[in-house]
Amino acid sequence: MAAAWPAARASLAAVSPGFLRILWLVMVAAGHWGAAASGAVGSEETPKCEDLRVGQYICKDPKINDATQEPVNCTNYTAQVPCFPAPKITCKDFSGNETHFTGSEVGFLKPISCRNVNGYSYKVAVALSLFLGWLGADRFYLGYPALGLLKFCTVGFCGIGSLIDFILISMQIVGPSDGSSYIIDYYGARLTRLSITNETFRKTQFYP
Repeated sequence: MAAAWPAARASLAAVSPGFLRILWLVMVAAGHWGAAASGAVGSEETPKCEDLRVGQYICKDPKINDATQEPVNCTNYTAQVPCFPAPKITCKDFSGNETHFTGSEVGFLKPISCRNVNGYSYKVAVALSLFLGWLGADRFYLGYPALGLLKFCTVGFCGIGSLIDFILISMQIVGPSDGSSYIIDYYGARLTRLSITNETFRKTQFYP
């Protein structure tokens, strides 16, 4: 019994270094794979600046053309305004460069809607309809010569047609014949259609 113990101890001493070496290699490899996996999960790609949420950037008001009262460089009903990400925001700008912003750099250009105008003034159309509508001047001005001539010959359909046209033009239901929009002051009484978009905030309703 006493002779067997030294033999077993010698056998364990011979096997232990190799076993411990293998065990150490397995642990190192497992740790490396775990770190790589956690790094892959934790790493997130830097977002594009145009994908920032509302409140993480601010956009300048568009520069208005005095002649058209629409944003400068309005093309196909769309214009662009510069937007500035908030300080300490990191995102990819319009050139694809990852930038840490301080609040004074342009991060992206945001498209905004604009209207196609072709020289027809809303103020002029309303004034003509109010004072010379019975002569058909408003319809001539907007590009409806046949209706203008008919109103001229019937004295504005005995005044009823003039009143109806004044209401329709004032409400911007009747516009220029070429399909363009009226030239209206940028902050004037223009007809705005309300719609819900991804940037529309809904206030949470609390019920008692």
